[in-house]
Amino acid sequence: MHAGESYFACTPQALEAAAEKERAVAVGAAETLRKRVVVTVIGHRPERGWIMTDGGWMATSRDRGTSRQPMDQGYGLVTALDGTPYPDLLMRDASQEHGTLALRDGSTEPLPGLPVGARVRILPNHACATTAQHDGYHVRASTGSAVIEGYWPRIRGW
Repeated sequence: MHAGESYFACTPQALEAAAEKERAVAVGAAETLRKRVVVTVIGHRPERGWIMTDGGWMATSRDRGTSRQPMDQGYGLVTALDGTPYPDLLMRDASQEHGTLALRDGSTEPLPGLPVGARVRILPNHACATTAQHDGYHVRASTGSAVIEGYWPRIRGW
């Protein structure tokens, strides 16, 4: 995002309005994008506490930006299609085309019983790195809705 209109904001009030617009657009875009990365459960490794998906770092990113923070989020949080998080379930590991879902270290939650074919969303750590890998984005109307309302093609180039 770039607040080009701020170049013409000549008063503190106009600068504040431009900054608020920029903030609101960035937050709205981030919330929208967090709810779009959908993967399918393709297998289980219960002896290792893993659920395997068909979405690896090519679909999300290899970014582990939270690895040094007090609460590591792995490669991203896992939610149901309506955006409801599965408690303590993370995309803990990734290969190019497969993701490994597992519980956060120290969790007392049970591993969700997601059957093969179930679809879940990954809320990636770094939306920029994730969105750069796709030609467009399927858009839902709101949290709690699994209905796709539109498609936003990716804008390329400067």
